[in-house]
Amino acid sequence: MTRVLVVEDNADLAFGLRNNLEIEGYDVRVAADGNEGLARARDWRPDLVLLDLMLPGLDGFRVLRSIREDGATVPVLILTARGDEADKVRGLRLGADDYVTKPFGVLELLARVEALLRRTGNGAGGRREGPAVERFGGVEIDVASRTVLRDGRPASLAPMEFDLLLALVRRRGAVASRLELMKEVWGHQAAVLSRTVDTHVAELRRKLEDDPASPRHILTVRKAGYRLQA
Repeated sequence: MTRVLVVEDNADLAFGLRNNLEIEGYDVRVAADGNEGLARARDWRPDLVLLDLMLPGLDGFRVLRSIREDGATVPVLILTARGDEADKVRGLRLGADDYVTKPFGVLELLARVEALLRRTGNGAGGRREGPAVERFGGVEIDVASRTVLRDGRPASLAPMEFDLLLALVRRRGAVASRLELMKEVWGHQAAVLSRTVDTHVAELRRKLEDDPASPRHILTVRKAGYRLQA
């Protein structure tokens, strides 16, 4: 059974999230503060984390940073207050894979959860078939194990960073618009933060390019989108 960890200090909201997720067939655990949430993420090893940013103890940003510093690639969906774009951007830069803005509808949340799990191999559906190993420059991508090597050394990518990289690689140099990447990688096109793709591309460049400020492989095509040059 797919395991979902909900880290939320609002007891009523946490109860509603747990109830609706369990109705959908997920195994759900709830943590009421950041310290408990981080401990459960480490010990229980969930398939997905729903993470509020405003938490007692450790806040959501520190929880997220610790999860990623542990090397965990579990998809993280952050819960943010309406209008706090800076928090969304910060969360994405720390390795969050998606976000939902409070107040949110249950159907929207469940759709985001399903899309994240599907794209990380833990839900229904499948990925587009392609070669087992993809390469460009000094980067090697093992599709089956979802691991990336840069010059023979492991590069730690968040789940959505990996999916974005694979989407660019498999276009064989063709340009992908931001909208196309949003639909393919995130599974939705409405209410998506306009800087989501840009933020993840910046992280890919930081981790995979020799000079992120002057990339050789992950290129911006002005007024069109992005493409990957081998």
